[in-house]
Amino acid sequence: MAQLEFCDKHNMVAYLVKSESSEGFDEIIDFLTSSHIYYALTENPIIFVSLIEQFWETAVLSTTEEGLQAISATIDGHEKLITEASLRRHLKLEDAEGISSLSNEEIFEQLAHMGYVTNSESLTFFKGHFSPQWKFFIHTILHCLSSKKTAWDQFSSNIATAIICLATSKKFNFSKFIFEAMVKNLDSPHKFLLYPRFIQLGYFLYIDIK
Repeated sequence: MAQLEFCDKHNMVAYLVKSESSEGFDEIIDFLTSSHIYYALTENPIIFVSLIEQFWETAVLSTTEEGLQAISATIDGHEKLITEASLRRHLKLEDAEGISSLSNEEIFEQLAHMGYVTNSESLTFFKGHFSPQWKFFIHTILHCLSSKKTAWDQFSSNIATAIICLATSKKFNFSKFIFEAMVKNLDSPHKFLLYPRFIQLGYFLYIDIK
C-alpha cells in the first residue's frame, strides 16, 4: 500500500472571529456562528497522527447488527466502528432529517439567486463567479467540511446543494455527506488521510465491535 498522506488544506478549522481584516464578511461570520454546523467547523482537537494512520490503514466497510452500513478499523489493537449516526452525534449536527440532494433545475435556480451566472449546463461550479462574501462562505464549506483535497476553485452539485440549503435555511444532511465520502475513500485510487479532525473528535465515541 502506498503511504497515505495528510492534505494541508483539507478538513481545516474555521476561525470565525471578527476583526479589521474581516470587514465586509461580518454577516457571513454571524450566520456560520449561529448555524448547526458551527461545532463541526470550529472544533480543533489535537491530532494524534498514529491514530489517524491506523484508522485509514485498517478501515473496511462493514454492517452493524441493525443492518446499517459502517466503517470498522483497528486502533491500538481495538476494533472500532463508525456510522453515519455516530458522526452525527459527535459532530453535533442534528441533521438526520436533512436534505441530501436537489434537482439540477433547483440548483441552477438557487445559485442564480446567489449571483452565479453561467450559460453552461455543467454541474461543476466555480467559486470565482460569486461575490467576495459568497466566495468566503463557499471557501469555508469546501476547506472545512468537504472531502476535497485539490481544485479549490470549483465544486460539484453535492457541495452546491449544501450551500443552497444553508443559504435558504434548510438543513442539509452533512452527516450522510461526510460518511459517504469516507466510504468512497476506502477503495479510492487516490486514498488519503481523510477527515482527521472528525476521526479524532469521534475516536472515543466509536462503538466497540463485540
